[in-house]
Amino acid sequence: MSIDYRSVSTRGLSEIVEKKSRFLGEAVHAATLEEAEAYIASVRKRYYDARHHCFAFVTGEPGTPDEIIRSGDDGEPQGTAGKPMLEILTGLSLHRTLVVVTRYFGGTLLGTGGLVRAYSAAAKAAFEAAGIVTVVQGAKIRITCSYAAYGKFQYLFARDGITIADTAFSDMVAMDVVVPAGRREYLYGLVTETTDGQGICEDLGEVTYETAEDS
Repeated sequence: MSIDYRSVSTRGLSEIVEKKSRFLGEAVHAATLEEAEAYIASVRKRYYDARHHCFAFVTGEPGTPDEIIRSGDDGEPQGTAGKPMLEILTGLSLHRTLVVVTRYFGGTLLGTGGLVRAYSAAAKAAFEAAGIVTVVQGAKIRITCSYAAYGKFQYLFARDGITIADTAFSDMVAMDVVVPAGRREYLYGLVTETTDGQGICEDLGEVTYETAEDS
């Protein structure tokens, strides 16, 4: 069964310069191992002249044995790039998320501590740029009701944080609303109570949607 999980909302980019070495970070959503590997390959191709393309990802079905957690140093001293980036990723409880940091060597050795700090900073900045959201496993329900009941629902849904995805008007009002899967029964009860049993609920199936986190 799918669960709610945290991930990144969009592609986030960062750049850190340390002693003339450039660290270019990218954080993206990656639902599968194949997506993660394909994105790493695209970064290698795009920055073909860079020395290192280090990565960390958590992908696959969140919270199950099928979830895949990996990192790579790509020629940097062991434990100085992929591992600290993965620690940031897992510390944020992110799933289906990939971070890649490309390094252009600036001619000065940074030492293990300097590398850890630079790769960590580039990864953290990329996550911040991408934005962290909760991906909610929800249900889309179509509610058909009178115009009088529609006015009441606008107030009630705003109060309860229920999203109206679409509305159609004819002799009745049809609203497609999205709620967390566990709130189906609450919504059915609310419709029955608000419409004195005259409202109709039609389950349109499972959906996923993002909710932004407070900054």
